[in-house]
Amino acid sequence: MSSDALAVLESMDRRASAVDWPGVDDPDALRAQLMSWLGQYANAGTRRTYAYALGLPVAWVDPPGPDAPSLATTSTRRPPPAARGPLHDLAWFRWCARRGLDPRGATTRDVTAWLHALDAAGAQRRTRQRMLSTVAAFCGHLAETGVITANPAAVNRSRLGLSTSARDASPTVRLTAAQVRALLTAAARLHHGRDPRAGLYSLRAVAFVALLTLGLRISELVGLDRGDLYRTGGEEVLRVRGKGGLHREVYLTAPVREALVAYLAERDRLGGEAVPARRGHARPPTPMIATRGGGRCSRVDLAQLLRRIATAGGPELDGVADRVHPHALRHAYVTIALENGAPIQHVQADVGHASIATTQHYDRGLRTRDSSAADIVAAATAAP
Repeated sequence: MSSDALAVLESMDRRASAVDWPGVDDPDALRAQLMSWLGQYANAGTRRTYAYALGLPVAWVDPPGPDAPSLATTSTRRPPPAARGPLHDLAWFRWCARRGLDPRGATTRDVTAWLHALDAAGAQRRTRQRMLSTVAAFCGHLAETGVITANPAAVNRSRLGLSTSARDASPTVRLTAAQVRALLTAAARLHHGRDPRAGLYSLRAVAFVALLTLGLRISELVGLDRGDLYRTGGEEVLRVRGKGGLHREVYLTAPVREALVAYLAERDRLGGEAVPARRGHARPPTPMIATRGGGRCSRVDLAQLLRRIATAGGPELDGVADRVHPHALRHAYVTIALENGAPIQHVQADVGHASIATTQHYDRGLRTRDSSAADIVAAATAAP
């Protein structure tokens, strides 16, 4: 089998090399059905998440740029390899292909067997919930459009231990307010070598961490343009595009405003971006946080930058630096707000949670030793 074979076949048995996609007689039609479904989601992050769960190459769902081949001209049988990950071989389409099974012909028994395989491979409950939700959404679309008669992924989640009320404690590190301050300090002091633009990069690092302290998702931060910062009702806000393509207004705090003003002013000074556009010529959107060349930063690059900052954070971040990632700052926003008495409805609106139940899950940050009965039970059992 050639190295550029369909992503779902990368590790298939070579006996299957006579076909492009084991079990699928019409891969072009299947891909068209996939594009019809994914085209309903405006958020690129959502499309990428679904692509990973299904085992699709990102190029299918999110062409990398204006010079990339269009979906219509990209081969449906031999696309580039799908993104790798710890559960790469257990993505739904790859799992089906190993069995010569057309995903559109899968039964509830097949879906259940796949979930058991994920469990045996060590996939966490939340991972299995998310991957099942992806398959259920796709199969639901197929059922709605008449491709299949019923949704095989409409399984009994309670029996499988995957009910929405069954949630593991979040593995995200809980950062304190002091640790968040340490990250901001470390960002300002981060060493950038002898690069003539070292000052700009320090200001960018501070602006980046400052924006994260507003509880933004990393995908939301990456998608911010300079034009998303404006005044309304006498206040400065950011227009943030969240999940589902929904926008919300996020209020700027004084430290975030100062960090952005300093960074953007230096960027304009060095790059001449402050020159107004010619009359009748609209200036194209420019990213709020930009690469050295002025392009949009990737989530991976910014996550690596945050890890560098955390590593340089000093004693305050000892023991947790290797667990700091962008979502940890979002998590910190919610927990610190709730700890300090902010109404949960306000916090929900700030971070763009669709359900208040999601915000309530962060209440684990409110639990302290004083709110636990462990000491009471220990004292009772130790009494003579």
